[in-house]
Amino acid sequence: MRSAFGAERPETDAAVYILSALIAFGCAVLLLRSFAFARNALLVWAGVCFVGMALNNVMLFLDEFVIRDTDLSAWRTAPALGGMLALVFALVWEEM
Repeated sequence: MRSAFGAERPETDAAVYILSALIAFGCAVLLLRSFAFARNALLVWAGVCFVGMALNNVMLFLDEFVIRDTDLSAWRTAPALGGMLALVFALVWEEM
């Protein structure tokens, strides 16, 4: 990722990926903890979605900074897709 002045900033990219993963994981924990009290099925599915987003960000960090010689784009997209499909399923199921 390039800054506004054209210089590359890999440490900023890494920080953004890690913070995004931590925030998504925090949201998942809060949603799943809320489910323990409210017993609303939509909270579980939203929590599963955020777990998928957190895994996606962790795998993005691994792909860009740790395992550079292998393309993990298909593997890192799978958790995000699974999480989003779970949330879409829950939203459609709640409407019925």
